[in-house]
Amino acid sequence: MIAAQARELNTGLVVMPDGFLNVHRAELVSLAAQHRIPTVYPWRFFPEQGGLLSYGSEMRDEFKTAAAYADRILRGEKPIDLPVQAPTKYELVINLTTAKALGLNVPHQFQQLADKIIE
Repeated sequence: MIAAQARELNTGLVVMPDGFLNVHRAELVSLAAQHRIPTVYPWRFFPEQGGLLSYGSEMRDEFKTAAAYADRILRGEKPIDLPVQAPTKYELVINLTTAKALGLNVPHQFQQLADKIIE
């Protein structure tokens, strides 16, 4: 499927948050690089492993929220009474080494928005 996507002109890939893809992230990042497909990932561990960039919720913050929810439930609150909460912290991570390998120029203004730059 990635090979077919690579044959398209001006193509790219957006990876959605998924446990299966997280487990197989090394293969996914490798395939995207092999086929020279610019790819946006949901979490920072993808660009840390060589992916182009990620934009998504900060997982550490989500785990803290989950722990607080578990604490409230263990103290007797009913789960149905707890409010649904969306992530509050998002982060942008850009791998400039990968961008260079793909022949992409990442504008300086975009780099300034990043929480982390990998060179």
